[in-house]
Amino acid sequence: MTGPRGTGFRPLGERTLYEGSVISLAIGTFEAPDGLRFEREIVHHPGAVSVVALHDDARVVLLRQFRAPLGRELLEIPAGKRDVEGEPPEVTARRELEEETGLRAGSLEKLVEFHNSVGFSDEHSHVFLARGLESVAVDRQGVEERHMTIELVPLDEALAMIDAGVITDAKTVIGLTLAARRLGR
Repeated sequence: MTGPRGTGFRPLGERTLYEGSVISLAIGTFEAPDGLRFEREIVHHPGAVSVVALHDDARVVLLRQFRAPLGRELLEIPAGKRDVEGEPPEVTARRELEEETGLRAGSLEKLVEFHNSVGFSDEHSHVFLARGLESVAVDRQGVEERHMTIELVPLDEALAMIDAGVITDAKTVIGLTLAARRLGR
């Protein structure tokens, strides 16, 4: 656990309650500037990458995938967790794009980094814009990925889907919006 910068809050330690294959859950103990000690539940996550895969004709790759926590399918940009120790985010993004979509990026440009849900999680995400796409073999991992579908949607239409509440996934909203801005739209 890293200490806060210049806030007067101090981390005192934590105990792990659960260790899973994707996340762990801990109770962190902290001291406030006034000396008050308090606890917070913390979800530790290895981090994630996501990719706005943009074809030359301005269509983006969206995946329709079942998401168990919501019990339904969502429309999302390709993404994956940073589960290979020491692997740079760019390498993870390229690998995830190829595995999920069967596309290799000729160029990969970082759009942004962000923290997903800072009230309870340390998950740190990287979003990239991929262009110069070429087809390669698909190697989907997991039951949800094997059943997901790929949809090619014009970027402007995808942005309208955000406005209409059809696309609600945070990484997808962030990625598509920043890709459009990067492209001057």
